[in-house]
Amino acid sequence: MEGDLQRTVGRNLRRYRLQRGLSQEAFADVVGVHRTYMGGLERGERNITLIGLERLAEAIGQDPLTLLGAGANQDPPIE
Repeated sequence: MEGDLQRTVGRNLRRYRLQRGLSQEAFADVVGVHRTYMGGLERGERNITLIGLERLAEAIGQDPLTLLGAGANQDPPIE
């Protein structure tokens, strides 16, 4: 469905942030974006480009495909 991938990326970013105990603002500082933009990404409201996804993944030391996936080895989405 439309927007599913955006929501998956957002859930994965939020999971990553929470596992590291970072606030949304601190996480946004780490990856070099504004806090409100990060919030939009986490909620699946913002459409990140593939280049943006690559840059964000590099900033947090993750493979971009990890952020795109809803693999079986991941925890259930954090609501």
